[in-house]
Amino acid sequence: MSNKTNQQWGGRFSEPTDAFVARFTASVDFDKRLYKQDIQGSVAHARMLTRVGVLSQSECDDIVRGLGEIRVQIERGEFEWSVALEDVHMNIEAALTQKIGITGKKLHTGRSRNDQVATDIRLYLRDETDLILDEISRLQQGLLDLAEQEAETVMPGFTHLQTAQPVTFGHHLMAWFEMLSRDYERFVDTRKRINVMPLGAAALAGTTYPIDRHYTAELLQFSAPAGNSLDAVSDRDFAIEFCAASSLLLMHLTRMSEELVLWASAQFNFVNLPDRFCTGSSIMPQKKNPDVPELVRGKSGRVYGHLFSLLTLMKSQPLAYNKDNQEDKEPLFDTVDTVKGCLRAFADMVPALEARRDVMREAALRGFSTATDLADYLVRKGVAFRDAHEIVGLSVAYGIRTGQDLGQMTLDELRQFSEVIEADVFEVLTLEGSVSARDHIGGTAPAQVRHAVAAGRQLLLSRQAG
Repeated sequence: MSNKTNQQWGGRFSEPTDAFVARFTASVDFDKRLYKQDIQGSVAHARMLTRVGVLSQSECDDIVRGLGEIRVQIERGEFEWSVALEDVHMNIEAALTQKIGITGKKLHTGRSRNDQVATDIRLYLRDETDLILDEISRLQQGLLDLAEQEAETVMPGFTHLQTAQPVTFGHHLMAWFEMLSRDYERFVDTRKRINVMPLGAAALAGTTYPIDRHYTAELLQFSAPAGNSLDAVSDRDFAIEFCAASSLLLMHLTRMSEELVLWASAQFNFVNLPDRFCTGSSIMPQKKNPDVPELVRGKSGRVYGHLFSLLTLMKSQPLAYNKDNQEDKEPLFDTVDTVKGCLRAFADMVPALEARRDVMREAALRGFSTATDLADYLVRKGVAFRDAHEIVGLSVAYGIRTGQDLGQMTLDELRQFSEVIEADVFEVLTLEGSVSARDHIGGTAPAQVRHAVAAGRQLLLSRQAG
């Protein structure tokens, strides 16, 4: 390979780069995904250089036209990417120079690949964050619709995966909604720190040209230019923060996935997953495997791994840019792809879930789920809570011996544990009575589920308005 193959930096070198090293250090195979953002940033940079008098208007027009033609070539699959040119930036710049001549070489005035790539990544991640926010909202919309439909569906609530108290399925779904609302806010907050422009920092110290960074930031819709040139080219906090927000989102999706896998099993049989989100077995013809939630549950591992990859990548790096930072893109790109894929799968699947209401209700009748209601009843009758706790414990032990739930016992059977128990106890021992009694903000009562759904709909509308 000639030392002049890469005209952008070959002048200082007296021998060619080793062929293996050229392949080893090249990033174009994966960073070509940034072509839109690279062209977008270059167009803004050219217009800024024209504004400050470094380029003429005709030179700027040639550059913008040439870059537009290159974008069309790329999107048609007609662009020839070269590993010898290392990365997306040099490939596009070389093609531009070949297309419009020496003016193409003027585009790089006042910038470096260091601030160029940092800008490209931020533009890319800003775009992808907006798409992720849309998918979170779409999933939440599906949850709202299903929660409203199942506002009165009673199911067992669990702690330690043991039956605890009756809840409504709609209330459980709205717990998922709350998790996702926090995720949405985290991505919104992360986006603020993504949306800062490194362009103009050049290699690390800025440039001697009279650039107008505020104008470039305005053209690219950044909130502001980065305040320190050293930090601008070496900062990857925003990528790490994005992966951290992604890890929390995937953690939430794994919790939902685990519950769906359990609920879809023959042992629970709480929900039916549509066939299109499941697969069969090659040997057991009766099987219907919940592949989508299982795979989402598994994909969390790669996102967690990417977070730690980026943290380790940046650990102990001296300022400013180092070649290590080339390793930021593949984990970041895969995190984006994984998050979008998981959200799409869930947003498509959740609205199609079918609740087996009778099975859920029957399960809630097992496991003495209204025991706390009986204790609260006794307290309202003047019994101290600790004494009420003991009375209910004795009642449950009796139920275990006789094979009865609390609501199945006769009044005489219940009164053997406390004489304050009267016929009205059966109003609180019913499942419907138990959930309806918890009629306060955040409670499981059907009325509160409907209030929460209405509030959720307003939240989604406010996002659209904002």
